[in-house]
Amino acid sequence: MNEFINVLFVIILILNLFALGNSRILTIIRIVALQGIILGALPLFIEHHITIPLLISSVAAIILKGFVIPLIMMKALRDAQIKREVEPLIGLLPSTIFGGLVTALVFFISSQVETTNQPEVSLLIPTSFATILIGFILLITRYKAISQVLGYLVLENGIYIFSLLLIEAIPMVVEMGMLLDLFVSIFIISIITNHINKAFSSLDTRNLSSLKE
Repeated sequence: MNEFINVLFVIILILNLFALGNSRILTIIRIVALQGIILGALPLFIEHHITIPLLISSVAAIILKGFVIPLIMMKALRDAQIKREVEPLIGLLPSTIFGGLVTALVFFISSQVETTNQPEVSLLIPTSFATILIGFILLITRYKAISQVLGYLVLENGIYIFSLLLIEAIPMVVEMGMLLDLFVSIFIISIITNHINKAFSSLDTRNLSSLKE
């Protein structure tokens, strides 16, 4: 089981790099959706005893992260009528290489520090921090508002991975509240991006600088 959990963490890391190296926004949405499904299922494999609250929270995470939020993002993408991130701040190949180097650095630092005595989550902390940093890279190197939202989602996925360390200590009502906050945030951001597109006929956030004048 430990090996299977580690394989899931490796898949998450590979999906991070695919997200960095892809210009098609719809593909990145699907990557984030697949990450959400994996993350929602992870608690069921990490915990030795599956309880009803754990099952409910996992199913809720899978539904929201894997289906509901990606559908909202796809609708926003259709409304905006865009397909690609054409001019990222850092090119796709350099950003992928940079993301790979960041991931390797996180794992190197993690190997020098004893982070956990639980073998089944040995990759949890480095995967969490690597995913957070990859999300941050997506957030700051993309100009399309929807791409930046996807960067925020990847970053939040990293935070969610880290929270798996505290799964026994966090009551279900708190976890459900966190998922609800994420859903509401993405819903509001999608509305805002739609208004940006109508106002500027573009989702390039650089156009917002014209509001200064």
